[in-house]
Amino acid sequence: MTELIYEQPLNEKTRSYLRLEYLAQQLQANLDHDHQHRCFDPLFSLCELTERCDYRGEVLKDIDRQLFALSKWQSLPTIDDQQLSLYIAKLSAARDILIAAQRPGHELKQNRFLTALRQRFNMPGASCNFDLPQLHYWLSKPWSVRQEEYQDWMSHFASLLSPVNLLLELTRQTTSYQIKHANGGFYQGTSEQPLSLIRVKLAAEQGCYPTISGHRNRYAIHFVRFDEQKHSDQAIEFELATCN
Repeated sequence: MTELIYEQPLNEKTRSYLRLEYLAQQLQANLDHDHQHRCFDPLFSLCELTERCDYRGEVLKDIDRQLFALSKWQSLPTIDDQQLSLYIAKLSAARDILIAAQRPGHELKQNRFLTALRQRFNMPGASCNFDLPQLHYWLSKPWSVRQEEYQDWMSHFASLLSPVNLLLELTRQTTSYQIKHANGGFYQGTSEQPLSLIRVKLAAEQGCYPTISGHRNRYAIHFVRFDEQKHSDQAIEFELATCN
C-alpha cells in the first residue's frame, strides 16, 4: 500500500515556510543527482522569493517563540529531556547563524554566470545553446565539479533554510495522526486552538486525493476521484493530523 501525505497551510507564514522547504528539497535532489540545466529552476525560485520577502525577522520571532515554549516543557515529567535539549541546542545554533548571516542569496547577485542565466531562464526554450552558450559550457564540466559549485550556491541559503526546516519539523510533531471517515467524500472539523497546518494521510489505492480549505479554527476536506476529476460520494477512510 502506498500512503501519500497531503498538507494544507492555514496561514500565510506556514505557506511560505512550506514553499521554502519544498525548494530546499529540490536543491538537495539536484545536488544528489545530475539533472543538467533543470537544477537552476529551484535555485532561481529561491533567489526570487528571498529577494521579494525578508524572512529573517519572522523566522527569528518563531525561533524565540519555540525556545520559550520548549523551555517551559522541560519541567513536564512526560517529556523526553534528551530530545528536548537537542531541539533547544539546534534552534539556538540556527538563531545565532541567522543573526550573523547576510541576507540569503545576496552574494549570488554578484555571480555573472548565474545572473546571465536567470535573465533568460524563464523564457520558453531559452536554454538553447545559441541563447546561453555559457550554460552549455558549464554543463560540459565533470559532474563532480558542477556538484561542488552547486553546493556552494546552496550554502548561501543554509542560514534561512535550516531553521525553517526545524520549525516545520516541530510544527508537525505537535500532534499525531487519527483515523477519520469522510461520509460522502466530505469531512469538516473545528479546533478551539488556532491551527497552522492540516495533514491528510491517504492510501493512493483509494483513487482519490483531498482538497483542503479553511482557516485557523475551521477546515473542510473534499475528496476528489482522480480519474473522473469530480468529488467522490463514497465513504473515505483517512488519517488526519491538525497541527498548531
